Amino acid sequence: MPAYTFEALDAQGILRKGVLEAETARAARGALRAQTLLPLFVEAVGVPGTSDSTLQARTGQARALFAGPIFNAGQLAVWTRQLAGLVSASLPLERALTALCDEAEDPRQRNLVAALRAEVNSGSSFAKALALHPREFSGIYCSVIGAGEQSGNLGQVLERLADDLAEQQELRAKLVGAALYPAIVTLVAVAIVMFLVGYVVPQVANVFAGTKKALPWLTLAMLTLSAAVRSYGWLAALALAAGLVGGRFALRNEALRERYDGAFLRLPLLGRLARGYNAARFANTLAMLAAAGVPILKALQAAAETLNNRAMRADALAALVMVREGAPLASALGQKKRFPGLLSMFARLGEQTGQLPAMLQRAAAQLANDVQRRSMRLATILEPLLIVVMGLVVMLIVLAVMLPIIQLNQLVR
Repeated sequence: MPAYTFEALDAQGILRKGVLEAETARAARGALRAQTLLPLFVEAVGVPGTSDSTLQARTGQARALFAGPIFNAGQLAVWTRQLAGLVSASLPLERALTALCDEAEDPRQRNLVAALRAEVNSGSSFAKALALHPREFSGIYCSVIGAGEQSGNLGQVLERLADDLAEQQELRAKLVGAALYPAIVTLVAVAIVMFLVGYVVPQVANVFAGTKKALPWLTLAMLTLSAAVRSYGWLAALALAAGLVGGRFALRNEALRERYDGAFLRLPLLGRLARGYNAARFANTLAMLAAAGVPILKALQAAAETLNNRAMRADALAALVMVREGAPLASALGQKKRFPGLLSMFARLGEQTGQLPAMLQRAAAQLANDVQRRSMRLATILEPLLIVVMGLVVMLIVLAVMLPIIQLNQLVR
């Protein structure tokens, strides 16, 4: 039965808001009137474009377009774990969704859960109900839920899915944290250098303009750079912005994006981090889907779609073709050199022992730990290196300013 969000006035003229279930919008308004409420606004939850009027529909679509996702990564992991706890406690899915709907503090989350509960009450499977909201629940999320429903282990699958979401969030947070300090230092250093070169150096140069003495070469070089920055700095900034925008549009071409991502993987440090991160995500997703009972070909297809690097995604899809033709998974992955050898080794052990999901999970954990260790080591090296480079640049600017002063002092003596 569909769910409808409403706004209505009670007998005292107080505005009431909420969600109710009804067959149609007219039936929902009738139910509100039966409760001595005057309906002002009734709109179907989770069905774009269904409302009391075309104007309300367009308003709802505009709100959905410009609003952010209802669940961020952390909230989705928490919500999944809460649902897993309720389902594992032998609570029926409909009652579990009702409990989560009642406990939701965000109205958007409450409406979403109410829409899911309405779909489940109408006879739809939970996976199909989730698939109606692709913006909030990815295809992999829905596939895992569907496999859990078919196997009868929905509670365990939800727990595993919550763990996977939490691990992904933790790994992403550590990588962002490792890159945050070097990025801040770089931005501050660039801002300081631009200020010194564009404003301080010209002001000091004016002091020595009337001395008619030859300035040191370092000062002349700094004045030339300063003039170029003041005259053409905005052009350089515009060219850089245009290049970034143009490059972003160019990378929408799949062939060009695949070549770019392949070249990025060949970089000495960043390329290795990208390989490890994508391989860990691929192995983790494949392990989760295989453990949930998803067929290996469908699991490979879904795991390949999680790869941000197009070159590695192409390799994963090529491995899928090889597996479809009868090749073992380990052999197919081993022939793709962009995937770390650790992944194919653990896949081979899993196939030999009959514990493929567990071995893939171990491979994902080792790859994720390696990425964290390398990223922290890189950040540890970059932090003092950036400070030293910034100090050297500032020292050159100070020397360019101080050398003419030293020359004048020597002439006075």
